[in-house]
Amino acid sequence: MNNTDYDRALYYTHRSEWDNLLLLMVRTQDNFLSKKIEQFLHAYNFEHDYSVIEKHLYSLLRYIDHANDLAEDDWIHTTTM
Repeated sequence: MNNTDYDRALYYTHRSEWDNLLLLMVRTQDNFLSKKIEQFLHAYNFEHDYSVIEKHLYSLLRYIDHANDLAEDDWIHTTTM
């Protein structure tokens, strides 16, 4: 797993850098991250109900948190062996 993709996704989301988030969506090797970004950006641009946008944002942030935890656990496991 590439931990930088998750850090970038979190940074771009926090800073509302949607163009960079879109580029990350296209370039990342993590298909699930790409799909979460796509769903959020689509909701952000086309949805009128804020609760739907919020749902997709939280889903993206939860996945980033989960993937970071997995990447960290994987890194710790490989360095201790």
